[in-house]
Formats: sequence, structure tokens, C-alpha cells
Amino acid sequence: MILWGPPGCGKTSLAGVVHGLCKEDPKRLKFVSLCAANAGVKDVQSVVTAAKTELRFGRRTILFMDEIHRFNKRQQDSFLIHVEKGDIVLIGATTENPSFSINNALLSRCRVIVFEKLQPETLVEILVKAVESLSVNLIEDDNPYKYDSSKPITRLSIEKSALTWLADTSDGDARIALTNLQLVLQHNTESNCLLSVEDIKEGIKKSHLLYDRKGEEHYNIISALHKSIRGSDDNAALYWLSRMVVSGEDPLFIARRLVRAASEDIGNADPSALQLAVSTMQGCQLLGMPECDVLLAQCAIYLARAPKSTEADRALGRAKQLITQCEGLQPSVPMHLRNAPTKFMKDLG
Repeated sequence: MILWGPPGCGKTSLAGVVHGLCKEDPKRLKFVSLCAANAGVKDVQSVVTAAKTELRFGRRTILFMDEIHRFNKRQQDSFLIHVEKGDIVLIGATTENPSFSINNALLSRCRVIVFEKLQPETLVEILVKAVESLSVNLIEDDNPYKYDSSKPITRLSIEKSALTWLADTSDGDARIALTNLQLVLQHNTESNCLLSVEDIKEGIKKSHLLYDRKGEEHYNIISALHKSIRGSDDNAALYWLSRMVVSGEDPLFIARRLVRAASEDIGNADPSALQLAVSTMQGCQLLGMPECDVLLAQCAIYLARAPKSTEADRALGRAKQLITQCEGLQPSVPMHLRNAPTKFMKDLG
């Protein structure tokens, strides 16, 4: 199976659960974990060789391959025959779309399980369990001390509202939430300290938005911007633009898509839109970030509010279709439309 989902959503944790089940029945099951970031085909072959030997004695081998998308298509071929024969049970984990990152032959032999970002409520539950395991006192918001307020706090404590804030700023990533909690606790080691939202806001910043300039989310968000412009939703267009700007996207990449949108979706309904988009791209080249962000915002808002016409794009598509579907010879250029640089050619008409 292939576990596909964003970072910190529980893919590796699920593999850990499988590992625990294998430990409960070691005579029948063996768990092996590899990471494609530092393992190669030889490591896979070594695991398979051992798995074949174990299989003779009735012991199945489960191979967990983390970051499986880091293997290229040829490297992924090393799994094919062994998965087909049942020599190993493969569990792959990836943050990339399997349709693009996993070999089609391997993908057809696996079930894809899709993971989603964790909801804030789930992250709060995880953080509460982490706090309890670290023997940190959890203070409920409706009763700040859970006992007589005249008594002093005798051990490190944290308000539940602080955990809620950490969950809300973790973008569905449990790993980020736990790391931030760890940082907060490490910098507040006093035994009688009470941590509130205000105490941790300055040390923890929301700088981990899910965005990969070379991955799928890169194209998802630029697509969302383009479709928001197409749908004349200026607020949505500004939101998706801001997501890319804050995440460090190349402003020229955004500007090029705005130029395309100006011609494809607005076209002759407002020809000045294309002029503005081209000027925005040139301005981004001259200014760079962070000064050019407002240029992109101005252009995106204008394009979203502009009247729409897809006439040119649709007409171009039909013209291309006419050419590609033409049977036999393409028609020659009529005489009166041809270039006539010489007297002889002019005489021909």
C-alpha cells in the first residue's frame, strides 16, 4: 500500500503501529524500515534476500519505505517482481502525488490510502497527551488553577488555550505542533511557571505553511489563484496570492500566470488587463521582493474584477483542433496571400 498525505499527518505513526503488531507476533511477522532519502536499490535487494529466506520458515516481511517518491522510476522497479510474487509486503509513504511520483506499474499493484491534514481538535488531543507524558500540569481555561487560587503553582503548568493556539498555528502538522511545544517547554524550565498564550506567541511564529516550490502544492495554489480570477472572486485571488508570497514563491512565476490569465480569461473584454499584467511582470523584474508584492496584489484584484471573455482562447483551441484533425494534405497558402519578394512571384499573382 501507499500512504499519501501532507507532512505530520500520521503516515510514519501508522507504520509504527504496524511495527508494534509485528513485535507481538515475531514468529510470523518481521518489520523492516528504510528511508529512500538515504537507502538505495542494494538495501532493498538485501531486505528482499532476507525476506525470501524468512518466508521459507513461514515468516512474512513487511517493508516500510519512507519517502518512497525519492526513488526514481527505475529504482522503484526493484520492488515490482517481489511485490508481485509476495516476497515482501510493501508499505510506502509519500508527500507527493503518487500519480506523478510513483511508477505506474508499481502503483497498479498497491492500494493508495489518502491522509488529510489533522484538524485542530485532533492536534489539541495530541498536545494534551504530550503534556501529560511530560508531567506538565494542564490548566483548564474556565478554572485557571483547578484548585484554591491562593495556593501557589508548584510545578510547570500550561494553559489549555496555549495548546489550542499551538494547534491552530501548526497547519494540520502534528510534528510541527509537538516541536513547537518542545521549544516552549525547553525555554521555560522553572518549576512554578504558568505558560499562557502570550508567553509563547513571541517565540513561536507561523513560518511553516505547507508549500513546496517544486512539489504538487506549488501547482495547486497557483491553480487556485487562476481559478479565483476566472470566477471573479477578488478576495479569494488575494488570499491565494498572499499564501504564495508569504511562502517565498518566485514573484515572476506568479506574474507569468497573471499574464496568461489576462489573455485567457479576460481577453478582448478588457484589453488593458493584458497591458497591466505585462507591466506587473516587468515591475517584478525591476523591483524584486519584497517591494513587488503590492504590484502582484493590484494586478490580481484588477483581473478578478475585470469583465471576462474566453473568446480568443476558445477560438485558438478550435483552430488547433482543425489543423491536427485535418486528413490528407494541409491546404496551401492562396496566391493572393503569399509573400512576393521577387518580380517573378508577383507575376504569378
